[in-house]
Amino acid sequence: MPTKPFPPSQPRRQWLAAFMGATLLLLAPLSQAAPVDDAVQELQQGWETVRYQAPEKERAQRFEALAAQARAASAAHPDRAEPLIWEGIILSSLAGEKGGLGALPLVKQAKGLYENALRIDPKALDGSAYNSLGVLYYKVPGWPIGFGDKKKASELLRQALVINPNGIDPNFFYAEYLVETERPEEALPYLDRALKAPDRPGRPLADSGRREEVKQLMAKLRGG
Repeated sequence: MPTKPFPPSQPRRQWLAAFMGATLLLLAPLSQAAPVDDAVQELQQGWETVRYQAPEKERAQRFEALAAQARAASAAHPDRAEPLIWEGIILSSLAGEKGGLGALPLVKQAKGLYENALRIDPKALDGSAYNSLGVLYYKVPGWPIGFGDKKKASELLRQALVINPNGIDPNFFYAEYLVETERPEEALPYLDRALKAPDRPGRPLADSGRREEVKQLMAKLRGG
């Protein structure tokens, strides 16, 4: 059976150009995604290094520098939740290093970033915005000093557990919340689940550091 001849040379070039254009359009989202993924990974690794390896006296200054980098990433990718979440985490960590009333503007800013991230994609980073916002609600003082609210914290932390029930962070922070709200007897199962959580790809330093925090809280609850 005779085959149909290929289009002449000029139409062939036009057909090839059209085909390549369509292919590049299909690949465009992938190529555009790479920079934000790289930026998020840099923020993640930077936070882990400062949080778990930097000397205590250097942490505030290094978190400030990392916060500036995070602001740039959020501004460069306004339609993505991940940079906003990491900017919030870094600012929350900076607030923890500074402490006192001077930390309140930082945690209020972090709160806004988490809320913006939830509006964009509530499931981003396995629901980390719910988890991180919940932590703020139980750690920050309540009215009239701050916005702390234990009931709101519980709602947010439980939502994080719905999205990522076996994750190390949501289980650890819900356990910590239970301890801080005088329900320590309920915390141990969540700590046990956090200790058994699967490793997160590319995050050995964070997993190791968090597991140590889990063990410390377990020992405290067991009187060890």
